[in-house]
Amino acid sequence: MKRTRRYPTAVDPTKVGKYPALAFSGGGYVWDEVLEYRVWCHPERGAPDLHDGNDYFYAFATYPKALAFSRRTRGAEVPLVLIRQRQYIDEPSPGRFKHVKRVRITEWKVEWLRRARRNRYTIPKFLSPAAPANRLAIIRGIAKPRSSSKKSTHKKRVVH
Repeated sequence: MKRTRRYPTAVDPTKVGKYPALAFSGGGYVWDEVLEYRVWCHPERGAPDLHDGNDYFYAFATYPKALAFSRRTRGAEVPLVLIRQRQYIDEPSPGRFKHVKRVRITEWKVEWLRRARRNRYTIPKFLSPAAPANRLAIIRGIAKPRSSSKKSTHKKRVVH
């Protein structure tokens, strides 16, 4: 049996299934809390028609339970995760980033949780002029500090 990757349990399992169905989709680059895992079902793809032909979802506190349900349910998508972002990074145009200090709830691909959870340094480091060329390395938790741009005060000796 294939082992599933470990993802966080919902921050408050008693609230799973009580969040609004409509949420933002993707974006923000960082995450703070997992609220629930969702498996969306589509009657047009073979899921039971429980809501007059409309799509619907089942909510789970853990990824393994959501994944198991998704695999055994006809017309179901792979699980998504509903996250809370207390702060996030907006990209209003390609390569232009903005620190947003506002709470939002959004659905993400579960694998995006592999990115390090936001801490107080994540966004400032991402936006820093000293950030690596691949800023996503900061989000992924694999950024290497840039080497110092100071020039050496030692004179090089050239030998011919």
